[in-house]
Amino acid sequence: MKKIIVFVLALMILLIGSACSKQEEPQLSISEAQIKDICELAVLECYYHNVAKFDDKDPEKFLFWTKNKRFWIEYDGIVKMGIDASLVDVEPAGTEITITIPPAFARDPQVDSSSLTKDSYIVDKNSTEITAEDEQEAFKQAQAELKEMAETDQVMLNIAQQRAKKLLEDYVANIGKLTDTQYTIKWVEVDAQGNPI
Repeated sequence: MKKIIVFVLALMILLIGSACSKQEEPQLSISEAQIKDICELAVLECYYHNVAKFDDKDPEKFLFWTKNKRFWIEYDGIVKMGIDASLVDVEPAGTEITITIPPAFARDPQVDSSSLTKDSYIVDKNSTEITAEDEQEAFKQAQAELKEMAETDQVMLNIAQQRAKKLLEDYVANIGKLTDTQYTIKWVEVDAQGNPI
C-alpha cells in the first residue's frame, strides 16, 4: 500500500514538474504599428548644392541713371526624403503579407549652415547696397527652388522608397526567423493620395 501511495505521489510530482516546464512560446505577429514606425525612421537625407540669386532691377533711380541690386549666395542644402506612414497598410493572410506603400516625397528642406561662409556671398560690383531683407528674400526663394529640385529628383525618391521597402522586408524576415515561419511579401504601390497605381 505504501508503495502504491509513493508511486502515485511520484507520478503526481512528475506530472506537475513537466506541466510547469512547458512554457508557451510567445506568439509574434506582423504589427501594423511597428511597420509604420519603421516607415517613419526610413528617412534618406540628400545633400544638394544650390545658389540663391537676387536680382532687383532699378531699385535706385535718379533721372536717367539706374542701379540694380544683384547678389548670389552659394550654399549646401539638406532635404529629407521618406514615405507617408499614414498611407502604409498591412494585411496579413497566413504567410502572405500584403503591404501597401506610397511613393517617397521630399520634406524639410534646410540650409546646411556649415556651408555658409563669407565667401558664400557674392555681390555684383555694380550693385546697390544689399539689406538683410534682400538676403531673407533670396533664401526664401532658394528654399522653394531646393524643395522643387528634390521633388523632381526621381532617382533619389526611388532610392528612398526602396530603402523603406528593404527595412520592411528585413523586419518581416526577422519576425519569420523568430517564429520559424517563411513569410512572403506582396507589394501594392499607391500614389500620394492613396490610390492604387
